[in-house]
Amino acid sequence: MRSFRTMAMVPRRHPFVVRLDRYMALSDDDLERLSELVEAEHTINKRQDLVVDGYEYRKLCFLESGFAARYKLLRNGKRQIVNLILPGDVVGLPGSFLQKARYSVIALTDLKLQVCSFGGFVHLCYERPQFGLMLSWLAIQEAVTCAEHTINAGRRTPTERLAHFLLEIYSRLQMVGLAAENNFDVPFSQEVMSDALALSLPHLNRTLAKLRADGLIDVANHRVYLINPEALEMLGHFQPLDLTRIPSAQDRNRSA
Repeated sequence: MRSFRTMAMVPRRHPFVVRLDRYMALSDDDLERLSELVEAEHTINKRQDLVVDGYEYRKLCFLESGFAARYKLLRNGKRQIVNLILPGDVVGLPGSFLQKARYSVIALTDLKLQVCSFGGFVHLCYERPQFGLMLSWLAIQEAVTCAEHTINAGRRTPTERLAHFLLEIYSRLQMVGLAAENNFDVPFSQEVMSDALALSLPHLNRTLAKLRADGLIDVANHRVYLINPEALEMLGHFQPLDLTRIPSAQDRNRSA
């Protein structure tokens, strides 16, 4: 079993740690304390559900590699993907904060993740309040992202919606060092994209073809190339999510 503790040689390369470092200063002792919470490292196979809608879930899983999706399956069999879960994200947010999970989570690719108990992480927040602040920052990022998805479905055209979706995935991967310059992997099917964008598969194909024909993107072997990212941002009304850093205790004392 490998945990954050056994990553002592490269503790800040884990995408979750890279993400946290953007918002607050983490000491080696902080990472060591976080490592103590990790109960196991799991490899989850593609198409396996991690969280099931309507059932209790009391774990927080730090995604190291792979893609997953949080989704709702309606009674008529239609699926709406609420958002994608990428390396550096937390499985169990928000499901672990509810009596029963409201959404399911499925692995879109093989996943590697580290698991801790929900109760253990809450105890850490009491012990080290900075981790509670960190969780608030992640929840704010989640809320803003989901609000943009509401705007996508309600007001953006299909081409605007797809442009925004691709830029969102790119910026989130770039944040944790997993995107090259203006290109990134999309290791999931067009069916996943259509369920995330509330478009039929034929409509999605036409929309992809239009972005290609307009010279904005190219797609080859599940890799997206942003040919004209500036024009794509204009088209998708995309604003990069740039949260402020969490003020340190020293900053708080100076402002008092």
